[in-house]
Parts: sequence; C-alpha cells; structure tokens
Amino acid sequence: MMQKETVISTIKNSGLLAIVRAPDPDQAAAIAEACIEGGITAVEITFSVPGAAESIQSLSKKYGGSKIAIGAGTVLDPQTARIALLSGASYIVSPCLNRATIELCNRYRVPCMPGAMTVKEVVECMEAGADIIKIFPGEVAGIAFVKALKGPLPQAQVMPTGGVDLDNVADWIKAGAVAVGVGGNLTSAARGGDFSAVARTAAAFLERIRSARTHRSE
Repeated sequence: MMQKETVISTIKNSGLLAIVRAPDPDQAAAIAEACIEGGITAVEITFSVPGAAESIQSLSKKYGGSKIAIGAGTVLDPQTARIALLSGASYIVSPCLNRATIELCNRYRVPCMPGAMTVKEVVECMEAGADIIKIFPGEVAGIAFVKALKGPLPQAQVMPTGGVDLDNVADWIKAGAVAVGVGGNLTSAARGGDFSAVARTAAAFLERIRSARTHRSE
C-alpha cells in the first residue's frame, strides 16, 4: 500500500478523484479501468457498489506498487473503513464527519477525507485530523463558498464533490480547491457501455485542471 504522504500527493497533483458508482462489481471495474486509461491516478470505489470490498481488493492487487491510488467512498463508520483497509484501500472518503473513522485511519496512517458543507463542519474536520475535506454536496455549497472559505481558512485543503463538470471545473480550482471529486459527470457514458468516452472525458477533466492551475499561478 502507498505511504500516506504519497497518496495525498497523488490526489493533489492530479487534482481529480474519480468516483465510481455502478450496479455491479464488473461495471465498477470497467469504469475504473476507463478512468485510469484516461490518465486518472486516484479512483474511489463507493460502498454503494454491490461487492465494493471485492472490487477494491481486485483493483488494489492489480495496481499495487504503481502510481494508481485505489480508495473507498461512502464510508459511514469505522467498521466499513476497516473492511475497506483490509481490502487494500489506500484512502477513505466519507460524505460527513465521523470521528471514529478518522481515528481509525490516523491509527493506520491512511488518508481520510470526510464531508463538510459549512465553515463550522470544515473546522471540525480539520480539528479531528482530516487530511483533505470533501465539500459535499458541491452543487449546494457552490463555488462561491469555497472561495469565501479560503479567506479565513487558507490552510483548509478542500475537495468539492458533486456538481463539478467540464464547464465549471476550472472555476472550482481557481476558487482554491486542491482537487475535485467527480462521479456521474465523468462516468455517465458507461451506462451505455461507452467506456472509451469515459477515458476521453477523464483526459478532458485533467487538461482543464492543469490549465486552470497554470492560469491561477500567473
């Protein structure tokens, strides 16, 4: 398994975390492979996928020792987090803060990314030891929230998830996000079996993130 610092760097350097939701493990694996083909180096298998632990285990074995970080999402409690870690997950993502989950992850030096939607929740996540804070749902919080948040909390490492698409991903990055989490707006073509379109969309997201970062630093 990757070292904690390496996983965090992988996610931040890429700027894109692919969120995989699917009706079965086979499709989840196919979506993950398409995302990786498109250049994504961080893939999250959500525990809403039937057989999620098996999918994580399979992908973790395949990409173990590589630069691809396979993680678990929709993790609501430390029991599920422990299953994910034993299956080889390199990081844990949650829709909300669960302190016991963060304690477990910190005990084993695994990155944990809980969800938050208010300034108070962001601060609580930071105090609890979160590595990156998932701003969720992003379409509700909004780009303006991230920009405003970075004023009093420039040290907050945030990753908006939900509502991020090709048209606005650059705006999220320019607002101060260290990365973005994207699900349906990245993987929707998989419903029709067009996995090559998923790979192309992944590449397009990565290019727009790179461009946004270049312009932000000018």
